[in-house]
Amino acid sequence: MGRVTTGTADLWHHYGRARATSNRAVPDTFYWSWSQDAGPGPEVLGDLTGRCVGDLGAGAARHAAHLAVHHQPALVVAVDASPAQHAMATDLYAHLAPCLRIVQSGAVPHLQAMTGTYDVLYSVFGAVDFTDPRELLPAAAAALKPGGRLVFATLTHYLNGAPAQPDVVAADIPAKTPDGEATTMRRWVLQERVWTKLLDEAGFADITVDVLPAATGGPRTVDTLLVSAYHPSWNRVQPRQRPAEAARGAARGSRPRGAEQGAFEQVG
Repeated sequence: MGRVTTGTADLWHHYGRARATSNRAVPDTFYWSWSQDAGPGPEVLGDLTGRCVGDLGAGAARHAAHLAVHHQPALVVAVDASPAQHAMATDLYAHLAPCLRIVQSGAVPHLQAMTGTYDVLYSVFGAVDFTDPRELLPAAAAALKPGGRLVFATLTHYLNGAPAQPDVVAADIPAKTPDGEATTMRRWVLQERVWTKLLDEAGFADITVDVLPAATGGPRTVDTLLVSAYHPSWNRVQPRQRPAEAARGAARGSRPRGAEQGAFEQVG
C-alpha cells in the first residue's frame, strides 16, 4: 500500500488471505470504518455515474468492486503497491473488467502519471495511511480533474491507543515479512489540524473532517477521521458541506455537493 522501512518485497503477503478463501463475493455495502453498521457510505463520494474513480491502497479491491458493480462509474482503478494484494484482487475481481482496473503501483507514481484523470479519489485506511502525505496529497491534487474530490478514512489515534501525531511524523509499527521475520513499516496517524494544514498546502479547497465513532463491541475500538477535500479549482466561497451532511442529503434524495459541479468527461 505504501512505503515501508525495509527492502522486503511484500509486507502485505498475509493480509486478507483468510477472508479471500471464504468470501469471494462483491460486497453489498461500502463502509468507511471497521465494524461500521450505520453512518455514511459511498454517497460521500458523490454521484459516480460515468465518473473515473481511483482507490488508493485498494488491498483486495473489495471497496472498488462494490463501486464498479453498484454505482455505474465509467471506470474504477484499484491501485496497490503490494504484489500479493494485487494478485488477490486480480483473483477475486478480474472478471469485473473493463469497469474495474486493478493496478500494481505505489500511489504517488501512479498519480503522477495520471494528471487530470480522476473525478474522485478515495482511500479507506489505505495509501493515505502508509505514504508520506507531503508527497501523496500534491500528487492527488494534480491527478484530479477540476471539481474533483478526494475522500479518505484514517485513524484518529494509533491502534495501540497512542495519540495521533501533532506534526508530520510517521511511527514505525511492527510487521512481518512473508517468511515470518519481524520488521517494521511506517504509518501516518496525524491530528485533524495537521491533515487540514497538509491539504491546504497541497492546494485543496473546502476541506471538511468528520469523526465516525467506533462501533460498540467492534474488534477495533478506535474512531475514524473521514476527510473530504476538493480539487484546487473548487470555488472557496462555496458553503461547506461536511461528509455526514452529504450522507443525510443523499438519504433525502438531494445530490451531494460536487455532483452538480459542471460536466465531467467520461473515461472509458
